[in-house]
Amino acid sequence: MQKYIFIAFGGALGSIARYWVGSTVGSRLGTKFYYGTFVINMTACVIIGFALTFLGRRTELNPAWRYLIPIGFVGAYSTFSTYEWETFSSIRTGAFFIASLYAVASLFLGLVAVWCGVRLAEAIS
Repeated sequence: MQKYIFIAFGGALGSIARYWVGSTVGSRLGTKFYYGTFVINMTACVIIGFALTFLGRRTELNPAWRYLIPIGFVGAYSTFSTYEWETFSSIRTGAFFIASLYAVASLFLGLVAVWCGVRLAEAIS
């Protein structure tokens, strides 16, 4: 039960951070390009890369940190970083085909899924 509390707390902080960073960056740089989301995704990639590597090497640290930061905080802050981490991990282990397939399929099928959601909403409204 304790791990879910850490995930929820990290998720709450990540959601707040996502809103704050996105709105702050967007108000300063404009919204013609998705600067806020871009900054969120790039910073999330740095955070997840650091957190998973650091926590993976520091096994003496309380496992709660793994639930709080990479799962809770980064999970709510941005899922793009998880996608990037998984692609990077596949490349790192030499699974280049899997990494390429995952990257291309995620981009293409993600766009198709968004289109399907839009069409569904348009059809029922």
